[in-house]
Amino acid sequence: MKRLQAARTNLGRWAIETFKKTGVRQWLLAALVFLALGGILLANVVTDRIDLAVGQVSPKDIQAPQRVINRYQTELLRAAAADRAVNLAVQDDANYVINQAVAVQARERVAAVFNVLVERAPAPALSDAAGDGREAPPRAPELDERYIQQVAGQVRSTSRLDVPAPLVASGLAMGAERLRELSQLATALVVEVLENQRITEENVQEVRLSLEERLGAIARAAGTGELEPGEAELILGVVGPVIQPNLVLDLQKVNRIKEEAMREVQPVYVERGQMIVRRFDPVTEEHVQILQDLGLLKETSNFWSAAGLLLLLAVMMALFGVYLYEQKPEFLANERHLALLGLILILVTGIAKVLGMIPWEGAGYLAPVALATMLIAILLDAHIALMTAAFLAVIVGMAAGQELKFSFVALANGLAGVLSVRKVSDRSDLTRAGFVVGAVTFITMLALGLFRAERFLVTYSFLGLVNGLASAIGTIGLFPYLESAFGITSQLRLLELSNPNQPLLRKLLMEAPGTYHHSMIVGNLAEAAAEAVGGDSLLTRVGAMYHDIGKTKRPYFFIENQYGGENPHDKLAPTLSTLIVTSHVKDGVELAKQHRLPEVVIDFIRQHHGTTLVKYFYQKAKEMGREDDCDEKDFRYPGPKPQSKEAAIVLLADSVEAAARTLSRPTPGRIEGLVRKIVKDHLADGQLDESDITLRDLDKICDAFVRVLTGIYHKRIEYPETVISEMEAKQA
Repeated sequence: MKRLQAARTNLGRWAIETFKKTGVRQWLLAALVFLALGGILLANVVTDRIDLAVGQVSPKDIQAPQRVINRYQTELLRAAAADRAVNLAVQDDANYVINQAVAVQARERVAAVFNVLVERAPAPALSDAAGDGREAPPRAPELDERYIQQVAGQVRSTSRLDVPAPLVASGLAMGAERLRELSQLATALVVEVLENQRITEENVQEVRLSLEERLGAIARAAGTGELEPGEAELILGVVGPVIQPNLVLDLQKVNRIKEEAMREVQPVYVERGQMIVRRFDPVTEEHVQILQDLGLLKETSNFWSAAGLLLLLAVMMALFGVYLYEQKPEFLANERHLALLGLILILVTGIAKVLGMIPWEGAGYLAPVALATMLIAILLDAHIALMTAAFLAVIVGMAAGQELKFSFVALANGLAGVLSVRKVSDRSDLTRAGFVVGAVTFITMLALGLFRAERFLVTYSFLGLVNGLASAIGTIGLFPYLESAFGITSQLRLLELSNPNQPLLRKLLMEAPGTYHHSMIVGNLAEAAAEAVGGDSLLTRVGAMYHDIGKTKRPYFFIENQYGGENPHDKLAPTLSTLIVTSHVKDGVELAKQHRLPEVVIDFIRQHHGTTLVKYFYQKAKEMGREDDCDEKDFRYPGPKPQSKEAAIVLLADSVEAAARTLSRPTPGRIEGLVRKIVKDHLADGQLDESDITLRDLDKICDAFVRVLTGIYHKRIEYPETVISEMEAKQA
């Protein structure tokens, strides 16, 4: 009892803690999705019920609101198939087994015959009268007809065998000792024949004719030698009548045959929209059965059917929610992502329900589960898409007639959708994914049809191809709208932004070529570092490519765009120069918003300098005036500091690339020393405090930076002076 109370307490605490961590909005979203899905699935389950009984006249035409098994006709077909199977099984000797009871009974009857003969066999000398009133056995020479008939009657009453009087007389004359030996031989003969040989009505006479030969073999094996003609005749006369057919029907085997025949009968369905009973027609037992299964009769309330469906939906959603809570807590905290997930689930469930209401079995195989999984895999997360495939497979099964085959095809369709978009680099890959999904669904339907021996599945397996192509078309059509509406930056969007022909990158190349070159190198550095620490390498590269677009507003105020000309900062106060330099962050954010860059990319622009100090102008200000007048805060970037691992990597890559260009002799050792010093300075300055980067990550980042920079600034071969002179002469 205490353990039960403790378990309840722990469960309650867990529920309260879960509610606090998720928040009210997440629970409201879950409730809305549950109500929407429940409403869709219950659309045609709750209907008006009818009061009808067998023999009554239907007051109206009644059609099936959904697909259901016609149990009445199905059971009739199964009963007929079972009868046919049993009749065939009864006629097949292979379904019979030897009945050991026949042998036991035969042994007992044979033993009873010989027991009477042994008991009544004449003694060598006259014996006293039997105390039971029967005539005492006479001496051997004195076997009269009356005595023989008396013994024959006793044999008949004891063993229920009619042994002829001559055989009885012959047996009595053999003596008790010899009769005991013959009894053992007779019993052995019965055992060999009835326990080891299958005897039927057709071969029973043949078996009886073979008894004499078998008896001789048994006698020789027992060491009794050859039997006298009278002895063999006695044994055969007693054993022959007990040899009967010994086969009995194997009921277990017949039952298995019967059950297998019943299983092979395909269910008879009442399709959605099919007429059950017409107006003014008498209601039969079959009609009542169908109406009960559909929940249309008053005595079978639809409340329990609806409650069961909603309970199953609640269980599926609870399992989905627990998975997100345990494995994807960051996803669960994002309300926009949750709303998108719920919308896709509702959309595909609605399509599956509409298809399920079409009065044709093939419509259920067109449920586009792959549409949901491809959208979720591209826009949200591939692992969540896998869970979605399992969730929607159950939903499709409920919506399309409560059959496992629909769920199985839907599951294969959804899983194929996830795997086919694992590497999508442009929208044409989605077309290829449609063919992959279609092929997998086609093969699944074909295999399922062959396995279940359903001709319909085999004939209409091409619907799998239609499903795959339709899912791909739907994904291509919905993808940009969902991406824009929910503010999600997908891999496809990032790939599009990384195209050098993007307007902002073209603007950067034309107006600030030095900054463009710097951004490309920073992108290479950041991408390599992100791959090293398991970050989003594509997002990091794109963020690095756009991080300095604000410099296009005043390109010549930045050193990389000054090609040996006059430096405008030489004529400006350090504070003004600092203001101009740091303003490229604000200018970049404004420019990015004008060009509708995703928010995740704009975050790189905001955070790529953090709150670092503009050291050059700070030192210059200190050299020009008193140190007390130089407030360090006036020479720092406004921030914020990097909030993610990827933003921190871009901050480090930006500083490392700018510093590496100042090295006069960029050897690998000097490059590594410079990289580690810069990373250490930023760490000490607290610029990495708000990101989730670790010291181990920093070590991997440094190695990646050194590897890329060493490749860029590798040692070059110095041409001899004569070669240089010849090249200059040719150019002249």
